[in-house]
Amino acid sequence: MKHAEQSEILRRQFYEVCQGVWTLVGNGLSNQTFIEGPDGIIAIDTGESTEEMREAIAELRQVTDRPIVAVLYTHFHYVGGTEAVFEDRAAQGIPDPRGIHIYGHEKVAYNRSRTATEIATAYGRGLVEQFALMLPPHGPDGLVNVGLGHFYRNPAHAPFTSVFVPPTRTFSDSATLQVAGLTIEVTHAPSDADDSVTFWFKSLGVAVHNLVWPVLFNIFAIRGEEYRDPQVLIRGVDHLLSLKAEHLVAAHGPPMSGSNEIADRVTKYRDAIQFIWDQSVRFINKGFTAADVGHLVNLPPECDDDFITAERYGVAEHHARQIRNGLFGWFDGEESQLFPLPSDERSRRMIDGFGGRDKVRALARVALSADDVRWATELSTWLVRSSGVGEIADQVDRQLLADCLRTIGQRTTAANIRVWCLTRALSLEGKVDASRLYQHRFNRKQVLSSPIESSVHILRVLVDSERAHQLKTHIAFDFGDRGTTGLHIRNSVACATNGSGAPNTVTCSLETWADLLTGRAQLSTAIDAGQVVITGDVATVKTALAVFEVEGLRS
Repeated sequence: MKHAEQSEILRRQFYEVCQGVWTLVGNGLSNQTFIEGPDGIIAIDTGESTEEMREAIAELRQVTDRPIVAVLYTHFHYVGGTEAVFEDRAAQGIPDPRGIHIYGHEKVAYNRSRTATEIATAYGRGLVEQFALMLPPHGPDGLVNVGLGHFYRNPAHAPFTSVFVPPTRTFSDSATLQVAGLTIEVTHAPSDADDSVTFWFKSLGVAVHNLVWPVLFNIFAIRGEEYRDPQVLIRGVDHLLSLKAEHLVAAHGPPMSGSNEIADRVTKYRDAIQFIWDQSVRFINKGFTAADVGHLVNLPPECDDDFITAERYGVAEHHARQIRNGLFGWFDGEESQLFPLPSDERSRRMIDGFGGRDKVRALARVALSADDVRWATELSTWLVRSSGVGEIADQVDRQLLADCLRTIGQRTTAANIRVWCLTRALSLEGKVDASRLYQHRFNRKQVLSSPIESSVHILRVLVDSERAHQLKTHIAFDFGDRGTTGLHIRNSVACATNGSGAPNTVTCSLETWADLLTGRAQLSTAIDAGQVVITGDVATVKTALAVFEVEGLRS
């Protein structure tokens, strides 16, 4: 029921917030907002793809034909559709369609790069698991919504074209901009990203922000993110309240209008976040472990009265545990966690201590049938985790754990939890193949469009340390007119260099390098074909390239 209610809140609608201000909700995970100034239209956030932004602009064109003259980013998450703005300008016959400024925090470009390089595998896996990218569209395991939107990307927009266009005008903190004939006050307001900002159009009484969501704010994201400090978020919300805006337009969810309603609802939202932080610290100070703090911190019942304070995205239990971890790190004082056994070994010992696998299975089934889902899930997890690294657990045990997770997913009001549990259940059952989510995958188009350092220096997080032991060599990578970069392999690490002074050189086109990284080509074949030329100690270079977990470089 709560999921269905949230879908109605997120229904697709092109809102006219006030004269000259529009926002499209329900087009994707985020909103696309347009504000009319004396000199033209300002577009704020461009979604996950060109196709998504193209549809938003089509809605805009139903109400005005004035040109888009600037783009603003609230933060780095929804900036993949800016090319559609250039398309629209070209369609209007503007001589220089790309000749507009794009405004954003100075960390937007860095954050985009960070999540697409070294940590891309884990980051991408988290997106898949949190945003239902593997769930069926219908049925009991089907997608309902993902909390902040109906979907991560609208299936109707496929195939998706996502092109990040970096800001041309950046700011680090507060700033005052003159854009399209309007004065915009910018305030740095970190929320789920440290580059989030609030745009205040005082003359219009409109604030555009990424602070107040159509759900309780996610202090903890199940996909995995850096710590989102509630204390910092609250300062941003307090500033938002101080503006006494007539209209709030968020990065997600429907707009909010009326200064009295804004003051009342946003204050309640702010206080719910303070409640979680204050109560978490209260119990942390008493010496409770992270798990116990999660059980002890429960939101007041009145938080269910408004969707912006309801647990329809994440849950307070997880947020409290994240606060414990964010303030003090992973060790919460539980003695057994100081030097824990590897998870597979611990699971095997627990199973043995309980009387063997058959006994544990029976206990898990009894617990699940008795509605003791937490205990059933823990017992089932032992059975699955007791398999060694790389081994596949017995399908009976995998199904038992899947049954537990599906039960949780079907009961929770939180979209994050529902989607994660159902995705993991389907994976355990073998109904979806999640194996690719645990391997780094290079995107050929991204390799070709990024600086050469990006696709070479990333190899340092793909070093098989056992193969690299006692290997010492410096390699330059010469990509012709694209430039040269390097890696110095020593002490079981690969250190990024510019390639200067390296006694060994790998020379090839960037296209060939992209083929090697993506598995379209094999190193030995490329060498034989003259596509890759190695100068220096050829045998050592080939041995060095084989230390990286990239199939194309190992054969």
